[in-house]
Amino acid sequence: MKAIKHFITITHHRWLVRDGCFRVGLYWQGLTHDLSKYAPTEFRTGAKYYQGTRSPNTAEREEKGYSEAWMHHKGRNKHHYEYWSDLNRQTRRYEYVPMPRKYLVEMVMDRRAACMVYQGKNYTPGAALTYLENSMEKDLINPQTRRELEFLLAMLRDQGEKATFHYIRTHVLKNKPFPWEE
Repeated sequence: MKAIKHFITITHHRWLVRDGCFRVGLYWQGLTHDLSKYAPTEFRTGAKYYQGTRSPNTAEREEKGYSEAWMHHKGRNKHHYEYWSDLNRQTRRYEYVPMPRKYLVEMVMDRRAACMVYQGKNYTPGAALTYLENSMEKDLINPQTRRELEFLLAMLRDQGEKATFHYIRTHVLKNKPFPWEE
């Protein structure tokens, strides 16, 4: 039964991301978003740790100390900032690099959809920003990417989907400068 519920959850999530991506013109990303969740490595974990209110990867991480499914997922999906790390030749450390805009936008759609799925009726347009602000990850994201992400999530909270998606379509995906870059 957990496998069926997990399948429904990830499919619903993908549908919401696809809808958002289509609304801003990212058709291929909308169609291919999170296909790795159906791969055995991710799907088995999702079914085993399914709770319906949060990511199964969190539960796997709590039990094992790491999440194999998450490591598989982040390495195959460019809309996760964790994908965008590389070795800095000067510091000899791995560092996060700025995300290309189309993946930044897909990340916005992903976070919006995750909040919609896990929060259900309690979802608000500010949910994704609140989640980011309360997470430990905010300090790991590349500073440029974080600023852009926070700006878009704040716009979603303050101005709603219609205005935010219009801005994404007409400015972000057209590589126009963000307000602080002008």
